[in-house]
Amino acid sequence: MSFFPGPDPLAGDKPACDAIEHLIIPRTSDIGGLEVRRALPTAKRRLVGPFIFFDRMGPALLRAGQAIDVRPHPHIGLSTVTYLFDGEIKHRDSLGTEMVIRPGDVNLMTAGRGIVHSERSPENQRDHERSVSGLQTWLALPDHKEEIDPLFDHTEKHMLPVLSDGGVEARVVIGGFEGATSPVSTFTDTIYVDLMIEPGKSAPFAANWEERALYILSGEAIISGDHFADNQLLVFRPGDQITVTAGPAGCHVMLFGGAALGSPRHIWWNFVSSSKERIDKAKEEWRSGRFDIVPGDEEEFIPLPES
Repeated sequence: MSFFPGPDPLAGDKPACDAIEHLIIPRTSDIGGLEVRRALPTAKRRLVGPFIFFDRMGPALLRAGQAIDVRPHPHIGLSTVTYLFDGEIKHRDSLGTEMVIRPGDVNLMTAGRGIVHSERSPENQRDHERSVSGLQTWLALPDHKEEIDPLFDHTEKHMLPVLSDGGVEARVVIGGFEGATSPVSTFTDTIYVDLMIEPGKSAPFAANWEERALYILSGEAIISGDHFADNQLLVFRPGDQITVTAGPAGCHVMLFGGAALGSPRHIWWNFVSSSKERIDKAKEEWRSGRFDIVPGDEEEFIPLPES
């Protein structure tokens, strides 16, 4: 989706747990009736591994006649990852891709040197009430991959490995977790895991990754005796073994992170790059109509923001 303008998320109160480096309270915005919480980037924390953008979409109830309509817009220097818990979204892009993503599927769109896409409610979903909920994240590309040709990859839910043991269920969306490996391919060491924990049960989050974070989707997570509510982002210090225990109502969390990029990234609107000059070039390319069009969605587009 488009990187909508808005203030940075807020840093939370300092937690007692020494393993937590940052506690981030997302900012909430409304996009056409869909509530979106932005957890990354923030002024204090731009990236966790390759993750430079983390949006929680919904949960929202779209009534008959309401729809998600994110008009065609461009990206460079990143991969977008769309992962739904509820609802459907139709993706179209300038490669000619047309794909409806459903709950548990993964859309991985790599922009590289430049891609344009739109995200809309499917036509057959617009005449009745339905719920929508999910995540959209961006992975910054490493220096030597920022200008690759754009790619699109769709992985269906049944292809993702699921681990289930003692009241804990983990779906491995990207990377490897506790011996299971996702088929979704990325350009850097990345972990992205959908984790459900029953009340009072616990799950590990090993120190195998250079940078790690956890987003609480619902319920309460307990770490080293500290209790954390839903819609909080916890960024962990490197090297510490973490155990996540669910509160009385259980918890649903996303584990994510990976290897640090090793060089800074600039982000402006939908553009990510190691070079400010490259972002300026992308701005001019979009302003002057030099990006490719989206077949089947050529009539509309999101103009370049004025600031």
